[in-house]
Amino acid sequence: MANPDPQITDQNADIGFTHDDFAALLDQYDYNFNPGDIVPGTVFSIEPRGALIDIGAKTAAYLPIQEMSINRVEGAEEVLQSNETREFFILTDDNEDGQLTLSIRRIEYMRAWERVRQLQQEDATVRSIVFATNRGGALVRIEGLRGFIPGSHISTRKPKEDLVGEELPLKFLEVDEERNRLVLSHRRALVERKMNGLQVSEVVIGTVRGLKPYGAFIDIGGVSGLLHISEISHDHIDTPNSVLNVNDEIKVMIIDLDAERGRISLSTKQLEPEPGDMVKNPELVYEKAEEMAERYREQLRQKALGEVAGETEEADSYSDDEVAVETEE
Repeated sequence: MANPDPQITDQNADIGFTHDDFAALLDQYDYNFNPGDIVPGTVFSIEPRGALIDIGAKTAAYLPIQEMSINRVEGAEEVLQSNETREFFILTDDNEDGQLTLSIRRIEYMRAWERVRQLQQEDATVRSIVFATNRGGALVRIEGLRGFIPGSHISTRKPKEDLVGEELPLKFLEVDEERNRLVLSHRRALVERKMNGLQVSEVVIGTVRGLKPYGAFIDIGGVSGLLHISEISHDHIDTPNSVLNVNDEIKVMIIDLDAERGRISLSTKQLEPEPGDMVKNPELVYEKAEEMAERYREQLRQKALGEVAGETEEADSYSDDEVAVETEE
């Protein structure tokens, strides 16, 4: 048998490919992955407490169960499916085994804050179920984020503990991702809804629900308005309870609607036929309420007309000045 061609043997020797050569080639074409990057990946193995994800690195990346969702997850199958492709956030650098740690929760967290900022800008009303309460107020979840309703912004006669499991309409008070603060108001949502049917100078019937040194809180159809002590009477009074009692049914006039802060300001002073009638004869005030409210509305109309006339005169004076300048030229 003829010996192999020595030239062919030499060519085979030239194309030898060692493990080191292969590793070097992988390094040459390996992508750079950095914490904070968002990359596509495919689920190829689901484990009891996590999942292995192919993102194109030399070693499969790991997604721990606590990073699978912004919400609580008991099993990976609740969130992932085998061979599913989606985006992942790179949480940490390679460990000693060259494995990256990934997160879905971080992506959901960033997008949730973006969404609530948008909702706040739109002044949207959202609904959420109370899942816990504490001394300061109640806790809810908005877009998966934990939100807080201060006790002063919960508008209900129920004890806070009885609110757990109840769905409330809410408005945004504070959205601060850096400080991780998401603060909401139940009161403002109710007031805004009620405000849609109310107007300044309208007379409404309300019930005194609370007395404070600075005024009385009046329930008007399920929302609370403040009758400040300075708006009870033209006469000086020392304390609101010298004129009013809890559970009194009274007539009040709306003098301000502040949707931004969720406040309704009320007055009986503006309904007094004569200064001091709320102290001396409150029944007369309630009897003449509509008549006095109409007088108040007329005052508002005259004030508005006066402001328009003043603006017109100011505009005319500017026109005269311009004509004078043009004439001089």
